[in-house]
Amino acid sequence: MTHAASRRQFLALPLLGAAGVALSACSRRAAGATPSSAASTAAAKTLRLGYFPNLTHAVPVLGVAGGAYAKALGATALKTQTFNAGPSATEALLAGSIDAVYLGPNPAINAYSKSRGAVRLIAGGASGGAALVVHPSITSVAQLAGKRIATPQLGGTQDIAAKYFLRRNGFTVNGSGAKNVQVIAQENSQTLQLFKEGSIDGGWLPEPWATRLQIQGGGKVLVDERTQWKGGQFVTTNLLVAKTFLTQYPETVKALLTAHVQTVQQINGDRTKAATDLDAALAKLTGKKLPAGVASAALAKVTVGWDPYAASLQQVADHAIEIGLLKKTDLRGIYDLAPLNAVLKAASLPAVSDAGLGTKGNS
Repeated sequence: MTHAASRRQFLALPLLGAAGVALSACSRRAAGATPSSAASTAAAKTLRLGYFPNLTHAVPVLGVAGGAYAKALGATALKTQTFNAGPSATEALLAGSIDAVYLGPNPAINAYSKSRGAVRLIAGGASGGAALVVHPSITSVAQLAGKRIATPQLGGTQDIAAKYFLRRNGFTVNGSGAKNVQVIAQENSQTLQLFKEGSIDGGWLPEPWATRLQIQGGGKVLVDERTQWKGGQFVTTNLLVAKTFLTQYPETVKALLTAHVQTVQQINGDRTKAATDLDAALAKLTGKKLPAGVASAALAKVTVGWDPYAASLQQVADHAIEIGLLKKTDLRGIYDLAPLNAVLKAASLPAVSDAGLGTKGNS
């Protein structure tokens, strides 16, 4: 979604409450719980939501911090948990510790494959907002040979993007030889510190960390991931939910999606205010305030929205397969965009497409 499209979508959206009598919640595993025979009209007692303290997760960060999510959920209590990267987030979802989570495409694909279809993607959250930042002495891709590059977590979205890019450019990864590049998975805060110390040469990171390596570490962007995709558009963040929760509590899911869409509209309606609010929200989540200018600079590199850019998901999977981090997986059925499209229709907004990867009966 372009910024122009974002502006067109800044329309009044009626609030959809999570009405109904709350059902008592029980512990359930995404891959093992048995869904009810018919969809419940009641709200869930609690919604356990996961997300990351990153700019690419601006929608949940601001939606939670500003109270939009809690308000939309009504009687349903909102419990949140933050993660550093997707693999740990999907583990929590599949273990039944959370009901829904914002995360990157690769962990979502892995969760769908591992759980044999017990999860569904129900919305997009962001596109863009990832880059390879290196020390200024590295002026070309060829000079990555022999270097050490960090990513947030093994098997995560940026980890796979980095390894795919390197192999496509003739490098070996974590091997040997003159054209080998060592890719190290570690927490983003550790990457920043090691980059400043000179212990690593760069990082393929999401925002705001890519910008932090530039502003705090003196780095420069060698590869903006948007340049690697047609039209610069690809899925960075999407919303994944346990199928059992989606089946049992459709009204709660619609309430969550309503808050999601409203928050997107607020962000795109005033991105200057959004950057200021993100600064405060991220400081509360991480315990550390971002350096001046980081939030606004980082947010400028992220397209915030609800479109899942479903057409790019198969390519993401193909990249993971090519580098040996995913077995061939049939993604048909991974999306259920019917709840989102119902929310969009109620607000007179255009529907989004699942690019043929949705459940039967959906767009």
